[in-house]
Amino acid sequence: MAKRGKKYRMAKEKIDSTRRYSFQEAIKLAKECTYANFDESVDIAVRLGIDPRHADQMVRGTVVLPHGTGKSVKVLVFAKGEKEKEALEAGADYVGGEELIEKIKGGWLEFDKAVATPDMMGQVGKIGRILGPRGLMPNAKLGTVTFDLAKVIKEIKSGKIDFRAEKAGVVHAAMGRVSFDEDKLLENVATFIDTLIKMKPAAAKGTYLRGIAISTTMGPGIKVDPLTVKDILQQ
Repeated sequence: MAKRGKKYRMAKEKIDSTRRYSFQEAIKLAKECTYANFDESVDIAVRLGIDPRHADQMVRGTVVLPHGTGKSVKVLVFAKGEKEKEALEAGADYVGGEELIEKIKGGWLEFDKAVATPDMMGQVGKIGRILGPRGLMPNAKLGTVTFDLAKVIKEIKSGKIDFRAEKAGVVHAAMGRVSFDEDKLLENVATFIDTLIKMKPAAAKGTYLRGIAISTTMGPGIKVDPLTVKDILQQ
């Protein structure tokens, strides 16, 4: 295992590894432990009581964080005709059809999210092997295959994120930046946790929220007591 730097070790010393903090305490501590010379992301990891190998226990979806993630998101839209104009007016960074597909085939991937109108999916499918592994493929279940481009682009730009449980049943997501006020980070976390709870699969048995941790891009993880979830949801 690689040796951790001095600043990381000093940050970790501020955290009691035997404790499970409340969400408020964890967010405050995460901000205090930051040491990088950039505005670090504040992230959450939630271990769910599910087995993602079974289709009826998969947890995957989207949520619009009330205060966004603090990241500027570049949106690419596959559309033509009037829908191309609509996408541009809604604030899409790149809009087009075959020319964009060819550009992506050539290795260009300077965007964060891709949206497509349903009539374009036949052509977009040609680059599925490129977009899919990178989580960039438009997906109807996630709302990114639609004719309502203005709504989707606005949501993405304002803080809509995608999430999916990994093999171990852990969901990772960015909740904002260290520069955010604690209250804004807490509201984002509460919205995310509430969404996860509402998506609990009927087939999932036992404890659903098994483990939660808050961290920053460079900082150590801070364990959160799942029993304090009710406190942030009631605020």
